[in-house]
Amino acid sequence: VLQLPLPYAVSTAQHFAGGAMASLAALGAVDSLIFGSECGELAALRSVAAALDSPELPAALAPHLQKGLPFAAARQAAVEAVCPGTGLAALLDKPNNNLAVEYCKAIIEQNVEMQPIALPRQGADHGQALTESGHAAFASASALRALWAEGGAAALAPYVPEKALKLYKQAEYDGKYTDFAVMGHCELALLRAACAEQAPFAAVRGVSEGLEHRLENAVRETASLPALLDALTTVRYPRARMRRLAMDAALGYTAQTPALPPYLHLLGARKEALSLPGETALPLSHSLARLARENETCAQMAAAQSMASDLGALCRAKPEPMGGIYRQKIIFLTN
Repeated sequence: VLQLPLPYAVSTAQHFAGGAMASLAALGAVDSLIFGSECGELAALRSVAAALDSPELPAALAPHLQKGLPFAAARQAAVEAVCPGTGLAALLDKPNNNLAVEYCKAIIEQNVEMQPIALPRQGADHGQALTESGHAAFASASALRALWAEGGAAALAPYVPEKALKLYKQAEYDGKYTDFAVMGHCELALLRAACAEQAPFAAVRGVSEGLEHRLENAVRETASLPALLDALTTVRYPRARMRRLAMDAALGYTAQTPALPPYLHLLGARKEALSLPGETALPLSHSLARLARENETCAQMAAAQSMASDLGALCRAKPEPMGGIYRQKIIFLTN
């Protein structure tokens, strides 16, 4: 089990998939990538990935962006222009199809010899509320979080495996779960602190079209994270993008943040599997402190991961001190 560093885990589907693919490829021991998607049709997903990676795409994309369309809608329209009448563009309507396409595109762009395997997603859609789903046996992660907030970990019993439920109940008892109200206040506090600087958000990654000014105004005028996101969200700027923007700004992720993970942080493994990786293309260790000593880029990424870990520790139901990520031990997995 590898940790995808937070700068990629909270980023767009493109950078999430790119970071994950680079990590798996660096192991040198992975020949297949299995992922879910709404359509589950690998050939179609690969065709969309090829269209997005084609030299014709930038010219097809530009006029839709100039009209003020959100990027996702503009990209979908561009794929339709590059592959007219094929129905491929419609696949980008669904979030897991989007991520699946980005996995396929990352394989192309990173020239990785890895076989993608697409599984059809079953049950609730990504982010779908439980009351909206016609699948009584399935729930989205968002719905599970809402259930927990209303009725505690026990409320998840109909929707998660028994072993997972046991872990959730233990986490609840120990207070090792996120208090999202506290998280919102902490994130807003970081954003407010940044406003002491001149042009505080100009260097945040993904900022364009004056978004840095819009974000600063919203930070100064709102008193909660939901209110901040409400103020930022428009038809052109979807809430999911604004949520990423706010988190990037709070944690200081800029265009200088490494494009791909510089190390492999091992969280858990079966004991008999520890000898399998052998030589890896990136530094590999269960110790973040050891990885931080590898080089300057690794040190930068380890510092970013540590800051995020400390923020998470502060926002748990029972807050914990700083530095926990440097003290954590590898988890040995059993079947």
